[in-house]
Amino acid sequence: MEKYLKFGRFLMERGLINETDVLKARIVQKKNNLRIGEIARAKGMMTEDEIQKVLVIQEDTLEKFGQIAVRERLLSHQQLSDLLKVQDDSYLLFGEALVLVGAISEEEVIEQLKDFNKLKFLSALP
Repeated sequence: MEKYLKFGRFLMERGLINETDVLKARIVQKKNNLRIGEIARAKGMMTEDEIQKVLVIQEDTLEKFGQIAVRERLLSHQQLSDLLKVQDDSYLLFGEALVLVGAISEEEVIEQLKDFNKLKFLSALP
């Protein structure tokens, strides 16, 4: 058993979904799960140039986008907190995306997640 098995591969190995289902779910996630910079731009809190500046710094430091934006005084702590809440409230998990695209039922996702998490726990034991 692979230590870092992904849930999508786990479901495919069980014959419950296929690669097309995974792709559709990931596309839905990508459209839905916006990055902090995208949300900040949409809310008029940051310009494209400011976002690009943070991204360049991020490439070198590997720090989180929000930490850099606050340190560079492009966002306040409160603005970052507000953006993180928006991001968290709208975040779509992979299983939820599979249900949205009609690949699998919510009940089946819940049951399979239980099995998946048991396997991950057991594979982490010494």
